[in-house]
Amino acid sequence: MLISQIRDDAGNQAVVVRNGSEACILKGAPSTYALVQEAIEKGISLADCIRGYDLGPAVDLEQLAAEGRLLLPITHPDGAHLHLTGTGLTHLGSAATRDAMHAKSKNDDANVTDSMKMFHMGLENGRPAPGHVGVQPEWFYKGNGACAVAPGGDLVSPGFCNDGGEEPEIAGVYVIARDGSPFRVGFALANEFSDHVMERQNYLYLAHSKLRPASFGPELLVGELPESVQGTSRIYRGGSLLWEKPFLSGEANMSHTLANLEHHHFKYGVFRQPGDVHVHMFGTATLSFADGISCQEGDEVEISAPGFGVPLKNRLVFRPSEDAAVQVKVL
Repeated sequence: MLISQIRDDAGNQAVVVRNGSEACILKGAPSTYALVQEAIEKGISLADCIRGYDLGPAVDLEQLAAEGRLLLPITHPDGAHLHLTGTGLTHLGSAATRDAMHAKSKNDDANVTDSMKMFHMGLENGRPAPGHVGVQPEWFYKGNGACAVAPGGDLVSPGFCNDGGEEPEIAGVYVIARDGSPFRVGFALANEFSDHVMERQNYLYLAHSKLRPASFGPELLVGELPESVQGTSRIYRGGSLLWEKPFLSGEANMSHTLANLEHHHFKYGVFRQPGDVHVHMFGTATLSFADGISCQEGDEVEISAPGFGVPLKNRLVFRPSEDAAVQVKVL
């Protein structure tokens, strides 16, 4: 089952449910967030909660995407209570590269970067037995709901940036119950937009490089994540395909289990505040930046994967450089 949110013909927000090829408006459902809250309060699955509603008219999500009427698949009524976060160094890449890196770390540990050491830590202890805790991953904060960009919207790189590039990922979407328990709603395609040039200057700039907008959706996969997700990331420039590459996700392609990544996020009480929404991005091994691509104003990024519905598309925008310092006023 896939769920999304759109602007209907009257301009109102509506929830859309897709089972198979047909997508229909869910009659009487004000929002995905309201459905999730209802399911938690009733102690039933989200899918069963949705089945309690009648289906309305069918809609063409591809056409709505072309018309700019797709919304984020979930939001919070107060954007400050939606958190965008992520983990890095979680995906394996090719087996040959992994083996070569592992051999280097054992033979010449002094020349291995902190990033590579953390990657190896995940290989060695990122997949604990169920109910056990493994090594913690690299973790970063991207922002709140003010940084969440709807599918089809612009990902804007600020004027002080060095660069801006796509990161095709799978994100887990969560809502916190009244008692502080995290509930996973589902999974969505995500573009974890980052400044890779800034990050490359010094790994201590990682936190700065990640404070950028991100997009996720358009559709939310309700249920379990497939063991292996095989998607495609594309960049179009001037209407022509500039770059294309497959990306892999799912636990079969990761050095950490989802449960381990979830534990190390929600172990912090600040992330278990009742009612909050969390969009947690699980990382990637595929970047155009790694292939020498420097994104430009107006480039369009398309991220797709079978089983996730309509592709996630966003345009990249770069603000002019900002030389003036931010002035803080004294009260």
